[in-house]
Amino acid sequence: MILVFRHFFYKNYVGLSLWPFIFLKDDTLKSDATLINHEKIHLRQQLELLVIPFYFLYVLEWLLKTIWYLDSYKAYQNLSFEREAYANEQNEQYLQKRKAFSFMKYLWLGKKA
Repeated sequence: MILVFRHFFYKNYVGLSLWPFIFLKDDTLKSDATLINHEKIHLRQQLELLVIPFYFLYVLEWLLKTIWYLDSYKAYQNLSFEREAYANEQNEQYLQKRKAFSFMKYLWLGKKA
């Protein structure tokens, strides 16, 4: 289910997945197939990790990478969950072919998947 909630977002962020919802910054983004696919990839990640552990691992990885990079935005960009979603967001068939726990191959720093 896609919901629009303008006041939920910080700076340039426009979408967020919180199982089972996709929150968007404004109504026009509903037609952005790339963004919606990106958020659907996150929903699949959340589901396969049974939701709550996903959020725990997401925050833990972000904290560790923030320390590693000394930059919270660079840490965000290098999260395994985000790297998988950004790498495959333009492939509308990705979720049909995606293997479980595919984010793992994006986990290691500097590794190009």
